[in-house]
Amino acid sequence: MRDGLAAYGAVTAAYWAFMLTDGALRMLVLLHFHVLGFTPLQLAWLFLLYEVAGIVTNLSAGWIAARFGLTSTLYAGLGIQVAALLALAQLDPGWTLAASVGFVMAVQGASGVAKDLAKMSSKSAVKLLAPAQEGALFRWVALLTGSKNAVKGLGFLLGAALLALAGFRASVLGMAAALAMVLLAVALLMPRGLPAGRRGAKFAEVISRDANINRLSAARLFLFGARDTWFVVGIPIYFYAVLSDGSAAGDRATFFQVGGFMALWIILYGAMQAGAPKLLRAARLPLARIVTLARIWAGALVLVPAALALAAMAATGTPGWLTVTLVLGLLVFGLVFAINSSLHSYLILAFAQAERVTMDVGFYYMSNAAGRLAGTVLSGLSYQAGGLALCLATAAAMAGLSWLCAARLSRHVAGEAGSV
Repeated sequence: MRDGLAAYGAVTAAYWAFMLTDGALRMLVLLHFHVLGFTPLQLAWLFLLYEVAGIVTNLSAGWIAARFGLTSTLYAGLGIQVAALLALAQLDPGWTLAASVGFVMAVQGASGVAKDLAKMSSKSAVKLLAPAQEGALFRWVALLTGSKNAVKGLGFLLGAALLALAGFRASVLGMAAALAMVLLAVALLMPRGLPAGRRGAKFAEVISRDANINRLSAARLFLFGARDTWFVVGIPIYFYAVLSDGSAAGDRATFFQVGGFMALWIILYGAMQAGAPKLLRAARLPLARIVTLARIWAGALVLVPAALALAAMAATGTPGWLTVTLVLGLLVFGLVFAINSSLHSYLILAFAQAERVTMDVGFYYMSNAAGRLAGTVLSGLSYQAGGLALCLATAAAMAGLSWLCAARLSRHVAGEAGSV
C-alpha cells in the first residue's frame, strides 16, 4: 500500500507539472497569434494537429503502455513536451503566414502526443494503484482529475501573465527548463508500484468489444466537443473583442482578464470534479445508480449552452448584461460539465478490466481527443460563420448528442456487484 501511495503521488506530481505547462502554452499561443491578426478559423487550425495527434496517440498509447510499462509512457510524455516547448521558441516573426501556421501546428501536434501519453499513464495508474475499499476508486480518480484541471487553470493564468510580462520566446524557454527539471526528479525518485509491460500484448486488443465502454466513449466525444466548441476560440476572442481598447496597454490588461476568466473556469471545474464523489454521496452507491446519475447530468448540461445561445440571439451589439450573463452561465456550465466528466472518469475505470486497463482507457481518451478536435474546428468555424450565438448553439447540439449516448449506457454490468 505504501509503495502504491508513493507511486500515485509521483504520478500526480508529474501530471500536475505537465498540465501547468499545457494550459500556459494554450493561452500563450491563442493570445499571441490573435494579436498578430489571425482570424478565429486560423487560430483553430493552430490547435488542429494537437487534437489529431491525441486521437492517434491514445489509440496506440494504451498498447505501448501494456507492452512497455506505464512509466515509459509517462516519461515519454514529459520529454516530448520539453522538446515541443524548445522548438516553439525557434518561431521567427519574419516567416510567412503559411510557414508560421505550419510550424506551430507541427509543434502543437507534438504537444498533443505528449499530453495524451501523460494523461493515459496517469489515469490508468489510478485503476491499478487505488485500494480496494469502498469508494476509493471514485475518490482517487476524482482527486487526480480535479486537481489536474485546477492546475491547468493556473496554467491559463500563467500563460497570459508570462506573455504580458516576459514575451513569447522567454516564456516557452522558461517552461521547458522547469519541466525538464521535473522530469529528471520524477525519473530519479519514482518508487515501485507501477506495472512493467506485458510482452504478449497485441495492438488489435486496443479496440474495445464492451458496449458500455464504446457508448461511454461516444458520450465523452460529444461532451468535450460541447465544451471546446465555445472554449477554444469563440469565448476567448469574444471577450477580447469586448474588453480591449486596441492600445498596447489595453492589450496587456485584456490578456490578464481573458486568461484570468479561463483560469477561474478551469480551477472551479477542477474543484468540482474533485468534490463530485462527496457531492453525489457516491461512496456507497451501486454502479447502476452511478450510470443513472450520468444520464441525468448529461441531460442537465444541454440546457446551459442552449439558454446562453438564446441570450446571445436576443442581444444587439455587445451589451454589458450579455457579458455578465456569459460569465455566470459559463461558470454554471463548468460546474455541470465537471460532474459529467467526473462520472465518466470513474465509469471508464469501473467498466475497464484490470488486465487491459491501459487499452480501454486509451480507447476512451481517443474519443475524448476526437471530441476536442471536433470542438476546436467547430469553435473557429461557427464563431466566424455566425458569431457567438451560433457558437453556443453548436455547443448545445453537441451536449445533446452526449446525452443521447449516455442514455444508452447499461445499468447492468457483467461482473460488477456492490457499491462504488
